[in-house]
Amino acid sequence: MAKVGSWPLSEDTLRRMYAGGRGNAAARRFARLWAAVYGAGLHPRRWVTLEVVGRRTGRITRFPLGMADWQGDWYLVPMLGENCNWVRNVRAADGLVTIRHRRTRLCRLVEVPVDERAPILKRYLATVPGARPHLPVDRHAPLSDFAAIAAQYPAFRIETAPVR
Repeated sequence: MAKVGSWPLSEDTLRRMYAGGRGNAAARRFARLWAAVYGAGLHPRRWVTLEVVGRRTGRITRFPLGMADWQGDWYLVPMLGENCNWVRNVRAADGLVTIRHRRTRLCRLVEVPVDERAPILKRYLATVPGARPHLPVDRHAPLSDFAAIAAQYPAFRIETAPVR
């Protein structure tokens, strides 16, 4: 069985949990659990819960995510790519989100231009093992391989937003 970090599920199982770009029932249960754990700050700083207003419902939706650190900034990258639900919600909310990790921070996510994403994507795969089965590049691949997929995987820089 191929392992992702210390995760007990195979890479094929993890891919099947997100077939068609959406999580199945098991993936949604895991997401709810990890959103609570990450939001409470029970894991290292890089693991957070993203809260954003749903573009259709107007209700707050929560997503457990791993952040990548690069050149002094923190970034969020969708492991499922461009059409990921949280990406659509963030764009509809003009980047205004809440990030939870022990405390709540109002933030703005700023989308990084495609030509600047490659090193961020590489760092993301190096630090977020759960994303590895979903991106079509090996984490040890050269930067040119990451540049080739950069248009399909947005990266968002996390900035502190002014208090509303």
